[in-house]
Amino acid sequence: MTSDLPVIDHWIAGAPSAGGDRLGPVFDPALGEVAKQVRLGTTADVDAAVAAAKEAFASWSQTSIAKRTQVLFAFRELLNARVGELAEIVTSEHGKVLSDAAGEIARGLEVVEFACGIAQLQKGAYSEQASTGVDVYSLRQPLGVVGIISPFNFPVMVPMWFFPIAIALGNTVVVKPSEKDPSASLWLARLWQEAGLPDGVFNVVNGDKEAVDALLVHPDVSSISFVGSTPIAQYVYETGTRAGKRVQALGGAKNHMLVLPDADLDLVADSAVNAGFGSAGERCMAISVVVAVDSVADALVEKVTERMATLRIGDGRRGCDMGPLITREHRDKVAAYVDQASADGATVVVDGRKGEFDGAADGFWLGPTLVDRVPTSSAVYTDEIFGPVLSIVRVAGYEEGLALINSGAFGNGTAIFTNDGGAARRFQHEVEVGMVGINVPIPVPVAYHSFGGWKQSLFGDTKAYGTHGVDFFTREKAVTARWLDPSHGGINLGFPQNS
Repeated sequence: MTSDLPVIDHWIAGAPSAGGDRLGPVFDPALGEVAKQVRLGTTADVDAAVAAAKEAFASWSQTSIAKRTQVLFAFRELLNARVGELAEIVTSEHGKVLSDAAGEIARGLEVVEFACGIAQLQKGAYSEQASTGVDVYSLRQPLGVVGIISPFNFPVMVPMWFFPIAIALGNTVVVKPSEKDPSASLWLARLWQEAGLPDGVFNVVNGDKEAVDALLVHPDVSSISFVGSTPIAQYVYETGTRAGKRVQALGGAKNHMLVLPDADLDLVADSAVNAGFGSAGERCMAISVVVAVDSVADALVEKVTERMATLRIGDGRRGCDMGPLITREHRDKVAAYVDQASADGATVVVDGRKGEFDGAADGFWLGPTLVDRVPTSSAVYTDEIFGPVLSIVRVAGYEEGLALINSGAFGNGTAIFTNDGGAARRFQHEVEVGMVGINVPIPVPVAYHSFGGWKQSLFGDTKAYGTHGVDFFTREKAVTARWLDPSHGGINLGFPQNS
């Protein structure tokens, strides 16, 4: 790294903050070179951000719902008008193609729009005359300072699963983005300021494990929201809960697509390619295993192979279909799984380690890879590879396919492709997975439902966004009241207004 590279600072109390001297590299994956440096936050930086958030909470939590949602609406309008600008930032640091970057921003905007209607969901309940002259009612109140730890694969969408709802409900936020692609969070911080959010409500501390650990145990942080690999999710959950915090920790996945003989194989092939290789497979909802019934497996492999041959791999700013992986180390790790597949007896039908790429020679390239007849004992099947490697596992029928899916350690997402309504209904009931698609390969719920899996894919009691998000970022208070004398508010003939 050279000293003339741009340095990405923290954002604390409404302004950039330099903090400590430790720096980390931020790569342009399509060029394979360091493009920026990022400050790696210390415990002192986290302390400063939490202190700013705590101070802001005193007034923001007392701000009316009407005024809070006005800021949300302004933020939504500003972001909607500048999607292209933010997408370019994401592509430059993550590598995903521009259309995919814009797509993740759009899905994040859904949660902002959901949060704009928070008044309807923040309402409590009221029971009049629960006892003679006694009423009982409930209130939802914000937690305080909340921490959000975000992964590299969705630097916009994943933090936006959490912070719009948290802010709308009166909480203040400290975001710790991935040090691999941190610029999007700083850009969003400035946009919040432009939308009228008071300083200190939204803070960003960049960094690595030191910053994460400081957030997890900080006495003034009320909750932690995390998305990442299962081992780290479990660590975050256990560390945070030991420190007395609410924690929602979304972990890893190994998502299966079950293909029955009556399925439309053209639809299946399109879906498998889209869900397996979008964002270079660096999605927790990517389809990484196609479970094909033997009678259609050969035809399906042929159709998938044909479609893979049409994909253009290269720099996401050049109109390609798929970009590079996030780092050279990750690229090499994913490529090693292809070696492992061959060693374990699988057939490498399409080898992404070979081929031409529309980008710089030093880019972190690995093309879409298709591996057939993968043994379920192989690490290629059991591990979350998090790259463009699609495995085919063959089964005799529905029962064997269902049992295979249910035997896995993860339970994030799954899909079934069939034209048999009875089979689909049975599958949605019997499969032990948190998010299910029926002829839909990436069943990410819309913002007014909630996102999260089962088993080793989720630690904690609440999922992300939707009504689960409202529950997570509020505490309920029950009030029992008896009033002996009525009060009088005086005369005012003006039309009542919110303020």
